[in-house]
Amino acid sequence: MGVDLAEMQHKLKVVITQAAEAGQLESIDWTTYPLPQHLVQAERDAMALPGGAQNAHSANLNASTSYLSNGAYLPERIHKRKNEDLEVTATEEDAVTPSWKKHNTNKGSMEDRMTGKSKKHDKKQKKQDAFRANGLGTNADVLEKRKQRFGYTIEKSYFRLTAPPAPDTVRPLPVLEKSLNHIRGKWKNEHNYNYACDQLKSMRQDLTVQHIQNELTVKVYESHARIALEMKDLGEYNQCQTQLRALYKLNITGKSEEFTAYRILYTVYTCNRTDMNNLLADLTLADKQKPAVQHALQVRSALASRNYHKFFRLYLDAPFMGAYLLDMIIQRERIAAMAAICKAYKPDVSLCFIAQELAFFGDVDAPDPDAGLRQ
Repeated sequence: MGVDLAEMQHKLKVVITQAAEAGQLESIDWTTYPLPQHLVQAERDAMALPGGAQNAHSANLNASTSYLSNGAYLPERIHKRKNEDLEVTATEEDAVTPSWKKHNTNKGSMEDRMTGKSKKHDKKQKKQDAFRANGLGTNADVLEKRKQRFGYTIEKSYFRLTAPPAPDTVRPLPVLEKSLNHIRGKWKNEHNYNYACDQLKSMRQDLTVQHIQNELTVKVYESHARIALEMKDLGEYNQCQTQLRALYKLNITGKSEEFTAYRILYTVYTCNRTDMNNLLADLTLADKQKPAVQHALQVRSALASRNYHKFFRLYLDAPFMGAYLLDMIIQRERIAAMAAICKAYKPDVSLCFIAQELAFFGDVDAPDPDAGLRQ
């Protein structure tokens, strides 16, 4: 009787499993190894002889072990109930344990795994301590040694880090103070935004790497935010604004009044009601008494009540650099105000009156030469 496909597949799985458990997959010469149907047929022939199952098992072992490269013997897995009375030594247990079960057996205690303390954690902590000890501090002696060894330049282009930076590429605090003054001077003289943005981002990176959070950090972010606002780069401005909010919460001295007002106007621009509610909830009574913050709150109130006349007067009276943010709102509000004027003033309205109401002229209180025509 022939050997069917199911028997061959079963025998093939048994042979491969035995070889894998003994680590013989690479050493067996599979080109000369007997086919599964031959092994099954050998078992059947042995079963027919006197001795039955014992002969079949011996025949199977002889057929399998004769083709192993190192002569190691691979017993077929037989599912039997384990005898609890038999004691297995550590050497015997290690001999019968598959290689894949031996991998990663040392996982540490339950306390280590729950608290996160392990050899891997200790190794990571050592790396961090070594990184901090590389001379990234601001101690005067350390700075002098680094200066003598490496030397520093005030200008440095921004490069996104993919690994901890080399100590000789990180500028210490005194050099960063000089760099900020240098960048501000070049911005006033040249107005090269690409250069200024690149240099300020590089400064922000050096401050972050050294975990410096002081007045210089606030000045760098404030300077970058103002320059980005002037150039209408809201992406960079918003990054600086987010960092400044966190720094002000640490009670670091800075222009908190100015940038709180900017944050209100920016939220008005984005029309994000959730952010606006959160922002208003964070304002203290002292914040609400500051002139710039009061102006920003009045802008929000005027737009919420559709009072375009009040809004355009506030637009012409914006403190600090608030007008740059209002410039991004002005177009849509002029269209909405024009629609309201067209509905309210009939049968006609003078062009000069519209120009003044929509803040196209600088003085909204100037007399209207066409006032008599409307009467």
